[in-house]
Amino acid sequence: MNSNLLSNPISSEVFTSIDLGTNSFKLLIVQAEPSGRSFVPIERLKEPVVLSRESPTSISSQSQARALQSLRKFKSLILSHHVSGDRIRCVATEALRRAENQEEFVDAVFEDVGLKVDVLSGEEEARLVYLGVLQFLPVFEKSVLCVDIGGGSTEFVVGKCGDVKLAVSLKLGHVNLTQMFMKNGIGLKEMRDYIRHAIDESRLAEKLNESDGFEVVVGSSGTIRAIENAVFSGYGADLCDFNLEGYKRDWRFGTRELSSVVAKLCSEGDEELIRREGFFKRRSEFIVAGAVLLEEIFKALGIEDMEVSEYALAEGVIADSLAKAFDGSYDLNANARWRSVMRLATRFSGKKRMTHAIHCAKIAKEIYLGLRKCNDFKVILDDKDLEYLEAACFLHNIGIITGKKGYHKQSYHIIKNGDHLHSYTAEEIELIAMLVRYQRKKFPKLDRAPLKGFTGEAKRKFIILCLITRLSVTLQRNENMDLQEVEFIESSEIFKLVLKRQHQEPVEVGCQDQVNKNSDESQLEKEVEHFKRLYKKEMVIVFPS
Repeated sequence: MNSNLLSNPISSEVFTSIDLGTNSFKLLIVQAEPSGRSFVPIERLKEPVVLSRESPTSISSQSQARALQSLRKFKSLILSHHVSGDRIRCVATEALRRAENQEEFVDAVFEDVGLKVDVLSGEEEARLVYLGVLQFLPVFEKSVLCVDIGGGSTEFVVGKCGDVKLAVSLKLGHVNLTQMFMKNGIGLKEMRDYIRHAIDESRLAEKLNESDGFEVVVGSSGTIRAIENAVFSGYGADLCDFNLEGYKRDWRFGTRELSSVVAKLCSEGDEELIRREGFFKRRSEFIVAGAVLLEEIFKALGIEDMEVSEYALAEGVIADSLAKAFDGSYDLNANARWRSVMRLATRFSGKKRMTHAIHCAKIAKEIYLGLRKCNDFKVILDDKDLEYLEAACFLHNIGIITGKKGYHKQSYHIIKNGDHLHSYTAEEIELIAMLVRYQRKKFPKLDRAPLKGFTGEAKRKFIILCLITRLSVTLQRNENMDLQEVEFIESSEIFKLVLKRQHQEPVEVGCQDQVNKNSDESQLEKEVEHFKRLYKKEMVIVFPS
């Protein structure tokens, strides 16, 4: 690793993966638990580079310029999180696999940003996609066919219990198909014929049968997630409205729903084009080819139903890195509890709300660790309490999807009644749901239901966790902060919560001297007063101006 990508001090528990895809570059930074049994995303960034836009067989100077510009942004974020050089892995897929000037591009990246690029084989990419799926869905013990549609290729992998039984990569991607057929005016029929011929020629169906088939089909990648969202939103049925019955959203769709979306996408006319661009945004350029490709895969392999994973290659790279860093002790099937929290959070939150949730959890953890050190609350705070707190922060805004007022109450009902959190007891689910319910508005009263039934120690723990949740939610809501560092300092008379933005000096703002109060600052004053009343100690918030 080039020295220009090292930072000091470094964190041995922060890991980074960078996915140089054909269509987009993705950065993922995670905080790994010391045991190595799970990880929490703390930063995500996606850049629409489209490496093969100018040429399908080489990386043009324009594409290289876009790529380096994006990677410089990634580098800045990596440095801000103090990631150790040996905890960073950068992988590239089909566009670089087939690029004639691959070596020249790889050298340019290393020279400019200090990143060593690992150009994956199609089979290794498929294996890592499977590892990523295992971090999201409880399918470890099943024989799973994973389908990952990328910009330049589609990966197929059959795995069971963490072992890969079959891995196949086909040079069929939504970007190269769009360039070959949609932009050249050749047409949909010819594109379908081309896809069918490529699948037949690969003998994919026969290879799957020879590997004893599969029990479950899982789709990953942005294209498949976009199609699932279109199914969920009623895109093919002209609904495009939110409909959440019983607080359920099963991330799956069948052949009928897929065909309905494809038929709508293939409709002609300016009205449909405008509608498509409005719904799919940046992905609208390639979504028709991606959807048609998926429909042909369904037909060729006899797929009737597909589950959808939010995690794919980037998370698989992280899982692989953790397995190596923790000397083989990373259990691919461990911590089903936390995986179910992350599934629920991503199921009901878009990218922006997930970013808020990540920052909220980061602030909450720092406050929690600071308070636990002082240990004068007549209650012992343990790692499970931190898990409940982080779960509440990741789930605090999921109720916004209902579009109703009082989203904290909607979030409570989704957690409590949706049967989403696995391996948690009913009491633990109630506690997490209650933390979400009382993240805002009125502060809970200990002598009223449902807290009335809690034991004395449980009440004390809940109030501590509730106060931390409320502080964290209020702080992360201030969009001017863009926090990079959180520190909690204690003296005998006062607690000081220090929130820093990269390259900026913090400005101290206490509850007695705030200037230019807005609603968030006013709410922060109230939370500081709650803290003072409950713990008989002053708190001062120090944050960027």
